[in-house]
Amino acid sequence: MNIDKFKVSAEKKINLKDYDPDYTGDFHKKEEAKEILSENILKLSKLQDILYASNTYALLITLQAIDAAGKDGMIKHIMSGINPQGCQVYSFKSPSAEELDHDYMWRCLKLLPEKGKIGIFNRSYYEEVLVVKVHKELLEKQNIPKEKINGKLWEERYEDINNIEKYFHRNRIVYLKLFLNISKEEQKLRFLKRINTPEKNWKFSLSDLKERNYWDDYIKAFEDMLNNTSTKHSPWYIVPANNKWYSRAVVSEIVVSTLESLNLKYPEVSDEHKKELLEAKRILESEK
Repeated sequence: MNIDKFKVSAEKKINLKDYDPDYTGDFHKKEEAKEILSENILKLSKLQDILYASNTYALLITLQAIDAAGKDGMIKHIMSGINPQGCQVYSFKSPSAEELDHDYMWRCLKLLPEKGKIGIFNRSYYEEVLVVKVHKELLEKQNIPKEKINGKLWEERYEDINNIEKYFHRNRIVYLKLFLNISKEEQKLRFLKRINTPEKNWKFSLSDLKERNYWDDYIKAFEDMLNNTSTKHSPWYIVPANNKWYSRAVVSEIVVSTLESLNLKYPEVSDEHKKELLEAKRILESEK
């Protein structure tokens, strides 16, 4: 699978109308994609072990999407084979009073993964140029001086984001940014499924329906986000997400390919350590 076809170029301006959420590439059956996913889950387990042992890079994955795009299920399936000790998952809801008293990136930056670990952000500071951009009244809660709320605010936030992500890159935090792209019709079907399935009722609220009324505004905000913050060192990937079986295969391929590109290896053992191992082996084998 060629993952570059999903990568957003830093030079090219994109329009989401040009990206088909139903796209499934060369796969014609679910089973084909599921086989790729299963293979990548096994690969990821091995790669995570090497990432942890080498302790030189961290992997940060951010999932952004409109409601019901499948972020939770994506995390559950892709990460099903890894060691929980080496992975941290954070979901960012509406900011608390404490979080609003800090800068808008604070609550995410304090949770960056350690070297050797994988961090997953279910939503992130990108909400500050998405939901806050759609609902500008939310800026009032951030205690921003009125004179600062002007046409430059979003441009400055994109600049802040790009600068902080350049810092990530320079400090060996490999950052994967994934936008799960679903259609408005597919969202409707998933909302109805949540309503019609008792076990899924808890996942739906009337606020979800209210946000659906801002669909066009959100699409415009996502386009602005993708066009202003996809860089060579930290590109966005637009993942067709109407078919969960395909989007999960794609994301698994992106994660595995990214880790493989680091060419990580288990730490080499010094000659002195090898001697210690041989001595330990001799002692253990001599035990009665």
